[in-house]
This record gives sequence, structure tokens and C-alpha cells, in this order.
Amino acid sequence: MLVVHHLNNSRSQRVLWLLEELGLTYEIKHYQRDPRTMLAPPQLRAVHPLGKSPIITDEGRTIAESGAILEYLVSAYGQGRLIPPADSDARLRFTYFMHYAEGSLMPLLLLKLVFSRLSRPPMPALLRPLARVIESGTNRRFIDPQLALHMGFLESELGRFEYFAADEFSAADIQMSFPLEAAQKRGALGAAHRRLQRWLEVIRARPAYQRAIEKGGPYSLLD
Repeated sequence: MLVVHHLNNSRSQRVLWLLEELGLTYEIKHYQRDPRTMLAPPQLRAVHPLGKSPIITDEGRTIAESGAILEYLVSAYGQGRLIPPADSDARLRFTYFMHYAEGSLMPLLLLKLVFSRLSRPPMPALLRPLARVIESGTNRRFIDPQLALHMGFLESELGRFEYFAADEFSAADIQMSFPLEAAQKRGALGAAHRRLQRWLEVIRARPAYQRAIEKGGPYSLLD
């Protein structure tokens, strides 16, 4: 039995979504973040040494990293679905966005999240004004301009094709969903990003996406 080790409000939501798109049978083992630290519980280290989600176990294999998991599932069970043909331009775009999501876009969003919490407890009250200055300066000079650059790039890409790899939905769109939902949540998407906003509406309307949300539990990136 294929098992998804699912952490609430995490990248593993994408794994559930892909499994629903493929119509596979699977089991979910739920894990909850520590409400104070927001870190994964130590029980996940029994599954993988890094103790992070997503992780799947399948036929004696333990596979971590969302991109690797999605590529494994499409290769092992997709039967040609949700991936463009080999040696096509769409396949090159597919591969690019499968890696871009976590390699280029998510680090910026993680920086945005970290700096937004810099001036909160447990930061000592005496140092919080200084932390707010650091947060504001870093956002203004680096993080926000970089996010604007990336959002503009992605908006233009959706002007070329309906989805990220091509005009057909693929696993690359599933991979891109988490950073773009995070971008929307953190205010990086605005009125100028009409195509990205529409793309988010379209993917969230997919029945498999909605089933994955029901099975995965509350998903705060949608609040």
C-alpha cells in the first residue's frame, strides 16, 4: 500500500492532489505541526532522517522531496498522464517548472515568511524595533523586488500557454501550486497578475484538488 506521510499545512498537500488526479489507492498518515514552533513532530524522523514532509513509502521505497515524489508517481503510475511527451518542448518546460518551484521561487517566499516573524516573540521586546527596521529594509531592497520580478515572469509565461508546461494541465502545475498559493497568501500577487490569479481559480476548481483538501484537512494557505 502506498502511504503518504502528510503534515498539515505543508507541501505534502500536492502529493495528495496528484494521487487524486491519478485515481490511485493510498493511505494517509497524519502528522501535526508543533503549534509553537510550527515544526514537524519528531515522529517523522522514524520515516526519514530529516523528519520533514512530504514523504511517501511505496513497495519498500521511502521517497522524500515533493518534486521527486511527483516525478516518481507520474513515472510509476501515470501511464503517460500529466506529463508531456519525451523530447518535446513542453517536456523541457515541465522539467524546468518542476525544479523552479522549489529551487528559485520558494526560497524567496521562505525569506518573506522568516523576516515577517523577526520582530515577534521570542525576540526580546527591547530588540523588536531594530528587528522591524531590518525586516522593512530587507523586504524593500531585496525580497519584494525579487518577488515582483518572479511574479512578472510567471504572469508572462501564462500568457504563452494556458498551463505552465503547455496548454494541458500537468504535474508541473501541481508542483507550482504551493509556492503560488504562498505568494498569494503573503501579498505578492496583485491586480497586475490577472493570469496567475485566474490560474489559481482554475486549479482550485478541479475535483481532484478539492478531494485532496478534504482528505488532507484544514489548509491555512487558503485562508
